[in-house]
Amino acid sequence: MLEIYPKKTQRKRGKQLLVNETPATPAEIGANSRTVPGIVTQRGCSYAGCKGVVIGPIYDILHITHGPIGCGFYSWLSRRNKTRIRKPGETDYLQYSMSTDMQENHIVFGGEKLLKQAIQEAYDEFKPKAISVYATCPVGLIGDDIHTVCRQMKEELGINVFGFSCEGYKGVSQSAGHHIANNGVFKHMIGLDDTPIEAKYKINILGEYNIGGDAWEIERIFALCGIDIIGTLSGGVSYDDICNCHMADLNVVMCHRSINYMAEMMETKFGIPWFKVNFIGLEGTKKSLRKIAQYFGDKELIDRVEEVIAAEMMEVRPVLDDVRKRTTGKKAALFVGGSRAHHYQDLFEDMHMKVFAAGYEFAHRDDYEGRDVLPNIKIDADTRNIEEIHVEADPERYNLRQTQDRKKSLEESGFNFSDYEGMMRQMKKDTLVIDDISHHELEQLIEMYHPDVIGSGIKDKYVIEKMGVPCKQLHSYDYGGPYAGFKGAINFYKEIDRMTSTKVWQLARAPWHVADDAAAPEAATASATA
Repeated sequence: MLEIYPKKTQRKRGKQLLVNETPATPAEIGANSRTVPGIVTQRGCSYAGCKGVVIGPIYDILHITHGPIGCGFYSWLSRRNKTRIRKPGETDYLQYSMSTDMQENHIVFGGEKLLKQAIQEAYDEFKPKAISVYATCPVGLIGDDIHTVCRQMKEELGINVFGFSCEGYKGVSQSAGHHIANNGVFKHMIGLDDTPIEAKYKINILGEYNIGGDAWEIERIFALCGIDIIGTLSGGVSYDDICNCHMADLNVVMCHRSINYMAEMMETKFGIPWFKVNFIGLEGTKKSLRKIAQYFGDKELIDRVEEVIAAEMMEVRPVLDDVRKRTTGKKAALFVGGSRAHHYQDLFEDMHMKVFAAGYEFAHRDDYEGRDVLPNIKIDADTRNIEEIHVEADPERYNLRQTQDRKKSLEESGFNFSDYEGMMRQMKKDTLVIDDISHHELEQLIEMYHPDVIGSGIKDKYVIEKMGVPCKQLHSYDYGGPYAGFKGAINFYKEIDRMTSTKVWQLARAPWHVADDAAAPEAATASATA
């Protein structure tokens, strides 16, 4: 797979591609390192991670991209983060695309005045509760001070205005943008509203972005269990929800890579404990619900969770039994996201399919090997380029949600807080792990292993399909979803069953194969004539 590369590239890519020989003690993998120029990566930029993933889905913030109009296209929400108005008087701004439309004279003479005018114009037109500003690459290069402009406009307008220095070149992938977004949300939004929430079990879901309605399916299950969600960061969530979400008693984390920083900072400042959950796949959903119930330790909740699981499984089981007749033994590979390549393995295992290879686009070593390797991860120049916020316990609002004795008792019973075991521990022995897979490697993988389906992102979807293999697009789900929870699992089973059972992919012929087909009879004729 790597033979075609120059030796220097072979050495680098060799560290990012390995066989998972000892899943219980994963080998060190090269991750969160710079992509080799020219190998065609799946990755996005820092702006995409900040604006496109973490902040963008907050529906009643007015988002302004400061930069040329090309970047401005992404100022509206191009990903399928679903949302709906939850309270009277709210406005959904996600349908708008707002940009300062920088021209050459702004690049030469500076764009701060232009940004100030844009914020004023946006406020005059919409009167939003908050405005956020995102710096693109040229803004960082010319040195526009977006943060001073935001502070000035915050004072003038009397609303929250804040900026993100998320220039696309910062960091090695969109992961840097996630970190920058976490810092900004924590500094400018978390803890602004101390209004108490009257509910028995109050939690936040961090790292769930409501792609295709995933968050709504989780909300439905929680409502059946009697669990209240204050804020889902950042899928289908409002500005007010986020300002108030420090009133929760627990944070549960779905996408570890994109938002573990927020979980850590909220625990340090407000005393809110956190642990990892996964609502993709039956076993992950059941395990996560039971862990939340165990955390609260209320028999009423524990019993209710079991009742909900039993009722939901009545609907899931016959669908799964039917699908397994056709999916058992088929092969899948997953190359997407910072958690999705891990989470979706559960759904394929539900169908008795084998995930023979998986890898992330923008993960770090702890996402592969588990958080216990964090002390051993080398801090490089790209990571130092991102601000580290110093956080201390709030002298008035820090509140241990569980007593130290209760927390110790849970831990002694095997309950893990602040945890993530990583993807490789769950994968089968001798499976392939490939970080930041290139298009060439993807083609080689298909030719060598003949997968029945590949779960991947948008950029590489058509590379896969041109080779006659169905691609389940797991970045924004195309037109599908939800896939979370019990009803989402049913959707996924049915779609994968259709994709891997149809014979249409056998008819797909790439242009270079069509040329080969045409040449073959001519060659045969020539040979016969000779």
